Amino acid sequence: MTIAQQVANYLLRIHAFKFNPTSPYTWTSGWHSPVYCDNRQTLGYPEIRSAICEGLVNLAKTHFSGLGAVAGVATAGIAQGALVADRLALPYAYVRSSPKAHGLGNQIEGFLPPGAPVLVVEDLVSTGKSSLNAIEVLRTAGHTVAGLVCIFSYGFPAAAGLFAQHAVEWYSLTNLEALIEAGIQQGQLPGAMVETIRNWQQAPELWQAATS
Repeated sequence: MTIAQQVANYLLRIHAFKFNPTSPYTWTSGWHSPVYCDNRQTLGYPEIRSAICEGLVNLAKTHFSGLGAVAGVATAGIAQGALVADRLALPYAYVRSSPKAHGLGNQIEGFLPPGAPVLVVEDLVSTGKSSLNAIEVLRTAGHTVAGLVCIFSYGFPAAAGLFAQHAVEWYSLTNLEALIEAGIQQGQLPGAMVETIRNWQQAPELWQAATS
């Protein structure tokens, strides 16, 4: 079993993958989706939490060398990033979506050594915009971003294109294709659900208009 299949099975087992075509989920991007992947659920299961951390660490070790620090993306990437940083024994910080409104007004919380290549950790990638926002914050602050790893990706070409445009190397443990395949095998995603997900996947920015 591949790591993508293993993680997809984990997400289905703990019901982190939600399906609701009649009351769609609204994303930060404004898109409406019949599916939602709540990777925060994995934190409540020590075995799964550890396996995912190990997977992210393996991605980091396989694809990036000379890492000097780790940065999590707020909010869902904060815990995952801290776990990865601890396993790699590296300095850690997290990046807010916007500067703190009080106190020191920081947008980067924690310590990142100057000049140290930073690994960015996300829980998932959808449009890629929130991840890229964090990366640009790090770069603007003078940090070198080695790349990004995440638990789950929806696999949208727009996200891949955005990362390529901004020269960001990135890797995901699992993706929507692996999750659909696992869901079919486990009997959790009958044909009608799969068809709805496929229709949404083809044009997620138009999906609500096409079905309303």
